[in-house]
Amino acid sequence: MVGRTPRIKEPQLHRGRLFWLEQRPAEQGRTTLMMRPSPTAEAIELTPGDWNLRSRVHEYGGGVVAVDRGPAGASAGGPVVVVNDRDRCLWRLETERPSAQPMRLTEPGERAFADGLIDGRRRRWIGVMEAGGLDQLVAVPLEGGEPQLLRQALDFCGYAVLSPDGGRLAWVEWQQPHMPWERSQLWLADVLPGGELGPARLIAGSGTAGQPAACSVFQPLWLANGDLVVANDRHGWWNLERLEATGAGAWQRLLPMEAEFGMPQWVYGMLTTAWDGRQLVAAACVQGRWQLGRVLLNTRDPDGGTEPALARWEPIPCPFDDLEGLWAENGQLVAVAADASTEAGLLSLDLARGRWRHQAAADLAGVPAAVRRPLAHSIPADGGQPAEALWFEGYGGRPTHAWYHPPQGGGNAGAPLLVKGHSGPTGMAGTGLNPAIQYWTSRGWGVVDVNYGGSTGFGRAYRERLDGLWGVVDVADCSAAARALVATGRASPERIAIEGGSAGGFTVLAALCFSDVFRAGACRYAVADLASLADSSHRFEARYLDGLVGPWPAARAIYEARSPLHHAERIRCPVIFFQGLEDKVVPPAQTERIVEALVQNRIPVELHRFPGEGHGFRSGTVQIEVLEATEAFFRKHLAL
Repeated sequence: MVGRTPRIKEPQLHRGRLFWLEQRPAEQGRTTLMMRPSPTAEAIELTPGDWNLRSRVHEYGGGVVAVDRGPAGASAGGPVVVVNDRDRCLWRLETERPSAQPMRLTEPGERAFADGLIDGRRRRWIGVMEAGGLDQLVAVPLEGGEPQLLRQALDFCGYAVLSPDGGRLAWVEWQQPHMPWERSQLWLADVLPGGELGPARLIAGSGTAGQPAACSVFQPLWLANGDLVVANDRHGWWNLERLEATGAGAWQRLLPMEAEFGMPQWVYGMLTTAWDGRQLVAAACVQGRWQLGRVLLNTRDPDGGTEPALARWEPIPCPFDDLEGLWAENGQLVAVAADASTEAGLLSLDLARGRWRHQAAADLAGVPAAVRRPLAHSIPADGGQPAEALWFEGYGGRPTHAWYHPPQGGGNAGAPLLVKGHSGPTGMAGTGLNPAIQYWTSRGWGVVDVNYGGSTGFGRAYRERLDGLWGVVDVADCSAAARALVATGRASPERIAIEGGSAGGFTVLAALCFSDVFRAGACRYAVADLASLADSSHRFEARYLDGLVGPWPAARAIYEARSPLHHAERIRCPVIFFQGLEDKVVPPAQTERIVEALVQNRIPVELHRFPGEGHGFRSGTVQIEVLEATEAFFRKHLAL
């Protein structure tokens, strides 16, 4: 299943046509664009041949598709504009004539495109162009041509949205040394008759009058009446706020909730709020679980008061608690959704009737039943045990969260335990059915997926626990989660392993260096040397470590004190490494250096190298090898 099931991304609805991206591990991780012209029609693959849709903006990309809805009243929709990874140019594809020859809109060059929208009135694509070490908002005619500069950002920008009348553009900017979830700003400008932007106005976020310096905004969204909605964490949670169409008043906090209506903006294309033409629908993360609901605007106080409330949250009955990529149109909603017994797939929901349909990614892509059967057999007939919310005392005695996946038959004092640290490190462990976790629980392992201090989904204060303490808080919390399960008789203290990739791989190595809980480790493209990462990071993360560790290079001593490469002699248990040879974030040489140090210390170690793979493995064959090699390595060295 892990090697054959595609990942569904960025679903969109346009005049009844459903679009989505499929990232296919069986095709070396190629991402392609699919379209279903109507609810009863067969899906059509729009990308020709072996095209791979991928953006290289900020290295992590996202936002590779923009759909033209076509003129109002038209029976057919317009074309789509995509980013082709082969030449990194914008291309136009015809949706009504999929066999038509694609049209290249931009010429190759030292630049990258992403996060576009179609300005139908002016027949152009508007989006981000990264060039010369800066982001620009640009416009490209749908008939092709050189990009027209609309806005030169001070550093980073994106998430542009055009008002319903086409007269105003809102977008987000942020600047080093801050990441977009730390400090960012919302900007607004009029679109002038010639298509250029008028003077830009800072309207929300960091640096705005009356708002704290440390706040961030997520996903601006226009309503039909010209009101603007955005998630802002200035009160400690990414809560929804509204600015009325006149723009003259103050922002109104719609739903004061201990809930997150946003997520860390690692890639473009992240959506948690949608407007279907008449109503506002959103996904809210409460205590690590996502829930779907309506934001009922301008309703009366549900407790019987006479004062009008700004909004009321009305949950939408739906079993799925792992949600992303919301899009709505004319009473229909689509999203990528999963739960404990259902793998991630495409959720289609009739908002008026409350009827929903969920199609697993494997069904959408036509993965044969023979391939799907092993996963089905690994889940009990009742659908499998959902992950248990585990709250334990973490770093500094603070309540800390994890998801515990018990082995089949339940945890016991002799059961092996795999501790997982998510990547980022600004990120979150999800609740949806994960075949890579089922792989372990079906083989008798318990798995604990730790939302260590610094994780998202629990408010800004929880996210800021990691500030200056990466390699300390995450290590302490992963260790404490394992101890909590041992103390309650659900795991053996002699059979605890830890696994992670990228930033999670750093947590693995740091835990093996600076704690005595773990008996084996597995690292995928792991950060081993913080100083090297600070010196060589790509632009998006160039100053990320300033907040996580300390200002570089002034805090060099802290970087060296926490870098596993400088303390390899403290690792006394077996470790297996997996490294892509095209990785620009963690160069292969960094992994090879720590492997060499462990070999010299006579620690059992394995290194698996993968040509053609970068930072994050896309090939299904590679993903399978990583799982199987890790399990065999642990079985050997833990005497299972």
